[in-house]
Amino acid sequence: MPHCHDDHCEHEHEDLPGSGEQALLYSRIDRDNIRCLNEAEPDSGKSVVKPWDQRLDNDKFVESDADEQLLITIPFTGSVKLRSICLRSGHGDYAPSKLKVYTNRDGIDFDDVSDMQPVQEWDLVRGSDDVVEYTTRSTKFSNVRNITLFFPENYGEDTSIVRFLGFKGEWSEVKRDPIITIYEASANPADHKNPAAEDKLHYSID
Repeated sequence: MPHCHDDHCEHEHEDLPGSGEQALLYSRIDRDNIRCLNEAEPDSGKSVVKPWDQRLDNDKFVESDADEQLLITIPFTGSVKLRSICLRSGHGDYAPSKLKVYTNRDGIDFDDVSDMQPVQEWDLVRGSDDVVEYTTRSTKFSNVRNITLFFPENYGEDTSIVRFLGFKGEWSEVKRDPIITIYEASANPADHKNPAAEDKLHYSID
């Protein structure tokens, strides 16, 4: 079962069987458009966003490429009130040691995050076989359309490994106001008078 890590954690991680899956937002993620920077294998960042029953699977993981940093942007299919982030990382020194999170920032990269203040950040638990649950400050995560996770460093290895990412919270559909366009079925000549033509007509009669 996941362990909760946060100053505001209420230690409600004694989940009933299946409750983790029920709270997980896996089905509300636009998985085709997950974007991962500095991944060693293309699309491996997408593979760590798994269903709850695959959280302990070791076959799919993302490993960083040029250095220890990873940047993963995950879009949702609606608006999310995010309660927690669930993470299972690599073993030992391959585990990321810090996490910085940004919300509703489209297309950001490593240069952007170096100049931006994160919405929240955590010191991460060293690599564990368990899923670790990090509670968010809910007031700052009340209307999340996409979330970017920046792992800036690890515990000493040249590369970082993440094996599972999950998100818990409440999802709601984003409703857009309809665009109303009025079309004229058939033109009424009386509604489209030509002042110049009328003046000419009056002149001819006079």
